[in-house]
Amino acid sequence: MASSGDTLTSSEYISHHLTNLTFGYHEGTDSWRFVDTSNGIMPADFGFWAIHVDTMLWSIGLGLFFIWLFKKVASTATSGVPGSVQNFVESIVEFVDDNVNSIFHYKNALIAPLALTIFIWIFLMNLMDLVPVDWVPFIAQEMGVGYMKMVPTTDPNATLGMAFSVFFLIVYYSIKQKGVGGFLAELSFMPLGKWFLPFNLFLEVVGLLAKPISLALRLFGNMYAGEMIFILIAMLPFWAQWLLSVPWALFHILVITLQAFIFMVLTIVYLAMAHDDH
Repeated sequence: MASSGDTLTSSEYISHHLTNLTFGYHEGTDSWRFVDTSNGIMPADFGFWAIHVDTMLWSIGLGLFFIWLFKKVASTATSGVPGSVQNFVESIVEFVDDNVNSIFHYKNALIAPLALTIFIWIFLMNLMDLVPVDWVPFIAQEMGVGYMKMVPTTDPNATLGMAFSVFFLIVYYSIKQKGVGGFLAELSFMPLGKWFLPFNLFLEVVGLLAKPISLALRLFGNMYAGEMIFILIAMLPFWAQWLLSVPWALFHILVITLQAFIFMVLTIVYLAMAHDDH
């Protein structure tokens, strides 16, 4: 916040912007509390039984916005000359459908809607990174809310949640297509045959678990780094902020789109591999 720079040190300013609005069971006070660093109640004090309220708020809100927008466009679509919004939505749907058809060569009605949801939802969450870093926290503080991170993809809980949802689909379709025996055989007997079963199992299990972890950490790492740069720019003098933030924001538009695209494409690839029967 512009005014926060006068009252907070650099480290405090950065820490404030990187702290989630956390709610959970605080053992020190034996009660359910929100994070409040002024009273020594830190996010780490909540342990496992905690929820990042801001991450849930923004991710669910943007998901509902996505559903509302696409439903509205679908219900008002015309066969004549489309409006700008309809044309934009149709372009995105065609773009996603082309990618699905070029990668996924099996019959599965879930894949295209899933790919579209992943791409648009992650793009919208990433897009929040372009809102000036002080605006929303300032408004939240004026409303009595001490912390507010508005980019869900800078929270590893959100990216890991999405990635492990994809992981469960990978396992589900692997078992559905090949059976339990076929799935276990694929893990145990490839790539070196049955005589190297322990080594095969180690390689395949590590490779399987690496898929969701790499999906999550790639998205989180890129978005977290982008947010950190915006925060560092916000600490500079006002003239320097505009000099640096505008070029970085323009470049970051490419980053946020690319990250949504990569997550979508890898999801399609992984699910196509799950349908492959060796």
